[in-house]
Amino acid sequence: MAVLSPSREAAGPPPEPAEPKGKPAEHRPAAWFVVPGAALTLLAALLLGFVVNITVLGHVEHARAQQTGYDKLRSELALGTAPVGRLNDKGKQVAMGAPVAVLHIKTIGLKEVVFQGTTSGVLRSGPGHRRDTPLPGQPGTSIIMGRQWGYGSPFHHIDELKAGDSITVTTGQGEQQYKVTGLRRAGDPTPGVPGAGQGRLTLMTATGGLYTPHGLLRVDAELVSTVQPGPAAGGGLTSAEQPLAGDPAAWLPIMLWTQGLLLAAVAITWTFRRWGRWQTWICAVPVLAAIVVALSGEATRLLPNLL
Repeated sequence: MAVLSPSREAAGPPPEPAEPKGKPAEHRPAAWFVVPGAALTLLAALLLGFVVNITVLGHVEHARAQQTGYDKLRSELALGTAPVGRLNDKGKQVAMGAPVAVLHIKTIGLKEVVFQGTTSGVLRSGPGHRRDTPLPGQPGTSIIMGRQWGYGSPFHHIDELKAGDSITVTTGQGEQQYKVTGLRRAGDPTPGVPGAGQGRLTLMTATGGLYTPHGLLRVDAELVSTVQPGPAAGGGLTSAEQPLAGDPAAWLPIMLWTQGLLLAAVAITWTFRRWGRWQTWICAVPVLAAIVVALSGEATRLLPNLL
């Protein structure tokens, strides 16, 4: 039998083996680091969404609006209810953004549905008819405005038009034929008012570099087909319908979407600290992307309408 030495006896029984420790708690970054990081991420997402809205998504939105506008106008032409003036077939003002014509310029490969109004929001769908001018084919000067770069850039090539080129505009009164007479930039002489029973068409867009408008380009064309009867043009324009103007009506939806973005940011920060990184991003990215696209899309309405 083994004899314990006094020192071993004094030391007492051997210590119990330590219980196995669980997994160490997952390290979670402090709030002072998460909040600024989330803010910078949202800012980067907004800037990216802004650029994508003007370019890729803007062109997709323009193509879809053109298709739906063409289908609607074609149906109205078949039923004889297409607008022929400021009022529709029910005696009410033609709604902003309603399709009113189809513009076709073969020499530059342009075929676009024209919508009523010239605000930045309307011109995202395609060229817009200025409401205080007659519709194409009617006496007087009809003005159609379109974007140079963004949202399908429908008027990007109108500076290539030359005197004598043909322009066809289809309205509720049939096909209207025009011949280009010239191009005008800042400082060029302005043509006189068309005489009685004469019609003119002016196409208008911005001049300048890539997404940096700084002036106006106008293409004038004389009506060579039969002048169509039409009501006297009239009615004032809002500031948002003037050339190179933004749309201040966008501020309300911008504020609402911004509030939604802030709520989403708070929720993402909370879930990041409770769930972890990957669980949060899997759930948050679709929601965040939808809000950013909507918010940045409304923000583009503040840009010049001919951009």
